Amino acid sequence: MRLGELIPAPYRLLAKGVLLVALVGGSAAITWQVQDWRYGKQLAEQARLHTETFNQLALATVAQLRTEQDKRLALEQRLATSEQTHYRALSDAQRDQGRLRDRLATADLRLSVLLDATIGAGNGSLSAATATGGVVHGPTRAELDPAHAQRIIGVTDAGDRGLIALQACQAYAKEVSAPN
Repeated sequence: MRLGELIPAPYRLLAKGVLLVALVGGSAAITWQVQDWRYGKQLAEQARLHTETFNQLALATVAQLRTEQDKRLALEQRLATSEQTHYRALSDAQRDQGRLRDRLATADLRLSVLLDATIGAGNGSLSAATATGGVVHGPTRAELDPAHAQRIIGVTDAGDRGLIALQACQAYAKEVSAPN
């Protein structure tokens, strides 16, 4: 007798069903495993591409930052040079004004103004003083009082410093606003 003859028909049918389910389930598990490997490869490739793209963006960002930093450093150097130039001009002007003030104080130098020759002496105008030891041929001049001369030098000194500061501001604005 064979094994199939000993088992009743409904159990044989049930056994065949269980065997069929086992075969289908096994093949489904194998199919799932193959799909898992295939999708895993696709995900790994996507992750690799994403990483490469991110690295390229990071390198581009670093290069751009380096370029901007170089531009900033070049601008700082130009501004420092401009500042040194204007500082030198300011100190030269102050030194010259100081020398002029000293020469006026020691009577080594006198300031004078031109007088209008068409105005008569009786109209409240200043009388022209001629220098001792010589005859003045030319326009009539009057010497200023040393205190007034000092005030005039102070005003011109402030004006010179203002002009130098204005030039420095204009140079700074020009450097900062210039396209690179």
